[in-house]
Amino acid sequence: MSATIVARRPGMPRSLWLGLTLLILLVWSFSGLEIDGGRVAALPKTMARMFGLFFPPDVEYGRQSVVPAILESIQIAWFGTLVGAALSLPLGLLASANLFPRATRLVKPLLAAVRAVPELLLAIYFVPVVGLGAFAGTLAIGLHSIGTLGKLTADVVESMDQRPIEAVAASGGGALSVLRFAVLPQVLPEIVALWLFRFEISLRASAVLGVVGAGGIGGVLLNTLRYREFARAGAVVVLTVIVVLAIDAVSGSIRERLVRE
Repeated sequence: MSATIVARRPGMPRSLWLGLTLLILLVWSFSGLEIDGGRVAALPKTMARMFGLFFPPDVEYGRQSVVPAILESIQIAWFGTLVGAALSLPLGLLASANLFPRATRLVKPLLAAVRAVPELLLAIYFVPVVGLGAFAGTLAIGLHSIGTLGKLTADVVESMDQRPIEAVAASGGGALSVLRFAVLPQVLPEIVALWLFRFEISLRASAVLGVVGAGGIGGVLLNTLRYREFARAGAVVVLTVIVVLAIDAVSGSIRERLVRE
């Protein structure tokens, strides 16, 4: 009795399907953007010419007007991040499926809905509500930080070691004891590092919110460009980049120490 061998036709590899899908999306995106080849070829020259208009920057204007606006952006980002961090911690714990499996069904979609709205749109909403100025920007940063940090907090809690929780529960500890002695000691250093990282992102966002009247350096930059005061705009750009890089370096060093410990 001879065995009949039926050859199976291999299907298309999954990686090939993925590559084909990405190629189709690339072609679709390119066709919708209406990119002109001539404008692309002239882009380096145009950018170099515009970049040259910003230099030399107006140092005196930077000292008098730019530095106070940058400080206001830092205040917006810092306070907004602190508000978001304080409110996101309990929400992030409630959104953790390994701690509160019932509450996570409600809290996770809520956090997703909050972070789905960009800070700029939130600022556009808050400006008519509370008026022009830094308060609207702070509210926008704080609300968006709640959604983002809450989700990141839940991810950290869900990936932590479960053995300390089981040990505290086995010794008769309640929910508060589990949080106090098993959960927070594990996750808090990483969560604080995420708060600092969020502050860096909030600082960049606050620099844009001024465009819609929500305080900070964005409004100053918009006014200089609107009146074609490129030397003053150069002072805004240079000082903003210096401050952001300095804060990134300090924050990155602190985050590295927190995670390592």
